[in-house]
Amino acid sequence: MLGLLWLLGYKSAVRVILIAAKELALAKTRLAPAIPPPERLALAEAMFRDVLGAAMGVAGVDHVAVVTSDRHLLDLARAAGALAIDEEFPRGLNAALRIATSALVSAGATEVATVLSDIPLVTAEDIAASFVQLPAHPGVVLVPSHELTGTNIIVRTPPDIVPTRFGRLSLARHLHDCSRLGVECKVVRMARAAIDLDVVGDLIEFMRVPSATHTFNHLARIGISHG
Repeated sequence: MLGLLWLLGYKSAVRVILIAAKELALAKTRLAPAIPPPERLALAEAMFRDVLGAAMGVAGVDHVAVVTSDRHLLDLARAAGALAIDEEFPRGLNAALRIATSALVSAGATEVATVLSDIPLVTAEDIAASFVQLPAHPGVVLVPSHELTGTNIIVRTPPDIVPTRFGRLSLARHLHDCSRLGVECKVVRMARAAIDLDVVGDLIEFMRVPSATHTFNHLARIGISHG
């Protein structure tokens, strides 16, 4: 099903960045009252392109992988040189990540940074820093959303040491799992990685500071401004 015909080799530490993306048609539904479907799909793609570009620029990682059931996003991943993990149909973010993480572990990954596809200001430096912050094996790093309730990046070693709990109150859920399992965990705040775009207010705040991102250019084109 996944078609991961590759080997990571026999390094003692194998680092992989895993980008999790919903199907474009199912992404950003909370923005539906303000943005019509074609522009909303284009926005989700723009954010994905920004995150994928950041991930591909991280030095010292062995692979970048993308898990999604969206044909177009899988094609973009392959074109960029990333591993494309096809979940085949929308299973929900955490179910898709279980499949992808299992495949990566089987292929030899020892450290995986899972990055959501809707944090368009994240940089290669941010993702690299999240790996650096990992506690001694086993360990987890959590990069929270700006309101400190969600999780925008989770780094795990080994990659399946705790499950992902993306969704409502994910930061607290991840922390609870680490505590319950006795896994050392660090919460690392990163200003750029904290910015996700879920509601109209997020878009307006995002547009206050111009950025060289696909996301900023798309929002400017459709007339979203900081007010």
